[in-house]
Amino acid sequence: PTGSGKSVLISLLARLYDPPPGTVFVDGVDVRQLRLSTLRGAIGFVPQEPFLFHDSVRANLLWAKPDANEAELWIVLQAAAAKEFVTRLPLGLDTVVGDRGVRLSGGERQRISIARALLIDPRILILDDATASVDMRTEFQIQEALKEVMRGRTTFIIAQRISTITHADQIVVLDHGAIVQRGTHEGLLASPGYYRDTYDMQLRDRD
Repeated sequence: PTGSGKSVLISLLARLYDPPPGTVFVDGVDVRQLRLSTLRGAIGFVPQEPFLFHDSVRANLLWAKPDANEAELWIVLQAAAAKEFVTRLPLGLDTVVGDRGVRLSGGERQRISIARALLIDPRILILDDATASVDMRTEFQIQEALKEVMRGRTTFIIAQRISTITHADQIVVLDHGAIVQRGTHEGLLASPGYYRDTYDMQLRDRD
């Protein structure tokens, strides 16, 4: 639920702040022993509300990796299911998207944000409710694009829609800052609890 601590948990991973007690490990290494630039350079982050500058698609992507060439840009756009719509834009990569990307739809802005995160080829990908503000059809397109993208890297998917996380290797359910359930989608559905209750409610709402 909202306010359960999902985003806080991810913030600890990126060392936006450190926990007073306890330790966060990445590959068995205390994150406080890593250079901050090294740690954050290994993390690609896609927020719920993507921020795009009043500039071209190209310039918005290059914020992640200024020396990327055009071929690299098209590769990540393809991976984020954004290549097709960018190709149709009046000036392609050089089309100005407007303040905060106002000239693009919500799903298009989100796919540009995903492409930007992928440009650094992160070892860890964080999707912070990245499909919460798009419609179900766009969410499906983004999920399909991400299936290949997530292969070979650790991905944290923060979500309130259960449809977003059914394929996860491990699901952690948070409530009031504590882990209340943990397991696979099938395993959590098989036992009473918050996850199954939420699934039943969302399925009922969709029907």
